[in-house]
Amino acid sequence: MNLVSKIYVAGHRGMVGSAIVRVLKARGNNNIITRTHAELDLTSQAAVRDFFEREKPDQVYLAAAKVGGIHANNTYPAEFIYQNLMMEANIVHEAWRVGVRKLLFLGSSCIYPKLAPQPMREDALLTGVLEATNEPYAIAKIAGIKLCESYNRQYGTDYRSVMPTNLYGPGDNYHPENSHVIPALIRRFHEAKVQRAESVTIWGTGTPMREFLYVDDMAEASVHVMELDPATYAANTQPMLSHINVGTGEDMTIRALAETLGKVVGFAGRIEFDPTKPDGTPRKLMDVSRLHALGWRARVGLEQGLTRAYADFEARGAA
Repeated sequence: MNLVSKIYVAGHRGMVGSAIVRVLKARGNNNIITRTHAELDLTSQAAVRDFFEREKPDQVYLAAAKVGGIHANNTYPAEFIYQNLMMEANIVHEAWRVGVRKLLFLGSSCIYPKLAPQPMREDALLTGVLEATNEPYAIAKIAGIKLCESYNRQYGTDYRSVMPTNLYGPGDNYHPENSHVIPALIRRFHEAKVQRAESVTIWGTGTPMREFLYVDDMAEASVHVMELDPATYAANTQPMLSHINVGTGEDMTIRALAETLGKVVGFAGRIEFDPTKPDGTPRKLMDVSRLHALGWRARVGLEQGLTRAYADFEARGAA
């Protein structure tokens, strides 16, 4: 990366975007452009066009997205597909219009079929039915990958995509209903500890397998992929199968996760499960052999990462 490059990080106040900003600054690049939602509505093509024409960044990290857990995806499917499609289309198109040559799109592991062979390889994309609870979001993320690939094919851009597994860490959303599993459990265990509750009940059976990646590791991987020289990236991808999985390559049951989190938070009561609630996909483990071959591996272990995440939750006033 040229340290004088002007870099736009879309979604810099989110968990992933803020981590990318931290990594870029740690590497000495302070020429970073950011805008809050109040300053720039990414679903407005006119607003995004004006922004790109005015700023003309050299690189773009597309980390902006509407995200949430099972409950949020089930409750607001129209918002999830519309807002994500609009943000992706506007940013990719307007970046191309002003000559941005390098862009990194951040997707999600939910792009893969519900019953994809495990671990999920990049070529599992579009080979089966998606998980119903987050299909609209997944469709939007698939569209983002195909936007990047299509602009590369037609216009010769260098737009890349990374697909992270389940992320957690500083800056997460701890909303009691609309958050992902780790922040939701952090809040629930913390409140149970404070209230000295005898038990905590968790959605589902506890048997689904999930992989979790600390967000600063994700940010490091994103910058690593963005910095790969074009020949190396092209040699490890295909024009219409260009995304790269990002994860640890290891998973665990939701029950084991809950037990680890209870220990980290200091909750000593019972952990119970409600099988009447949805489990979601049975297993979601990423095949990260492509990323390993490109020279990057996750560094932060789960218990270490959860300890940092809980410290962040407490530092933010358990909000």
